[in-house]
Amino acid sequence: MSKAERRTKFEGVFVQIRDELVEHFAGEGMPEEAVIWFRNNLNYNVPGGKLNRGMSVVDTVEILKGRALTEDEYFKAAVLGWCVELLQAYFLEADDIMDTSITRRGQPCWYRVPEVGMIAINDSFMLEAAIYRLLKVHFRSQAYYADLLDLFHETTYQTEFGQLIDLITAPQDKVDLSKFSLERHRLIVIYKTAYYSFYLPVACAMLATHIPESYNVPTNPPSVVKPYDLARSILLPLGEYFQIQDDFLDFAGTPEQIGKIGTDIVDNKCSWVVNTAIKLASPEQRQLLDENYGRKDAKKEKKVKALFEEIGIRKVYAEYEERVVGELNKKIEEIVEVEGGLKREVFLSFLGKIYKRSK
Repeated sequence: MSKAERRTKFEGVFVQIRDELVEHFAGEGMPEEAVIWFRNNLNYNVPGGKLNRGMSVVDTVEILKGRALTEDEYFKAAVLGWCVELLQAYFLEADDIMDTSITRRGQPCWYRVPEVGMIAINDSFMLEAAIYRLLKVHFRSQAYYADLLDLFHETTYQTEFGQLIDLITAPQDKVDLSKFSLERHRLIVIYKTAYYSFYLPVACAMLATHIPESYNVPTNPPSVVKPYDLARSILLPLGEYFQIQDDFLDFAGTPEQIGKIGTDIVDNKCSWVVNTAIKLASPEQRQLLDENYGRKDAKKEKKVKALFEEIGIRKVYAEYEERVVGELNKKIEEIVEVEGGLKREVFLSFLGKIYKRSK
């Protein structure tokens, strides 16, 4: 099945769960105006992105089972995938208000739709609550139901940690590079992105395929594997690598490559690029950064870009990429595969999609 066909099949499940959610809402006696509003909120904010997070739940379930899924297995995996996409939509809808963003996925941010405004705050809460409605309807009879609830709650909490650090470190209207550091950047990335984008989809798939908390592997001497800890130890650095790559492409990628014009410099983003530059800068270069970074000014942005080139960010990034991919491959190779346990392919498929990407 091609990528386009896989996406179409996955989107078909969204139509089912959207109608199910709207039907339940209407069944509670809600007025027609509110029913239409909720449906519009779901349609506008949930299905429009790349859907990588949601579809990776289905892909991972298939890898772990080692065969094509039955219709019921596919549907359940896809529902979990859409729960991840609902979580993403909830974060983005709220994040756009906090950042006073203008567009999202090529259309005005939901809160900027004329009749919506700050009602979008409640709409974002409704997207989050829809996750738990779907989990209750489709997974309450499963032995791992409580684990699923715990996973989504925990991941949401972790992502909000990251969002808080990001918001207080790099407000758009106040530039203070003394708050920036590679360690601060790492914390933001792990908590704001890696947990929900990388660990959550895989952990959902692991629960759905009944992977236990621990199991024995026939090494010499025999050892005990904690598969969720092991998955986390690979997926969080993988998520960090993905974000660092994103930060680098914002600076180094062309609009034709990445489909947008990079704005991290003018938006005062606490990106890997500026944090690396801060670490490597001479006192004179640091002063130039302090005076020009995070300003809505094309000439100042140009000076910062020239400084990044002078410092050799491209070479530093290339060395980082080779090092981290080597470390990740080594960790993946060390996984001992047993029946009903983790498979190397889960992680290799993620790494394959990210390594050397240009958009």
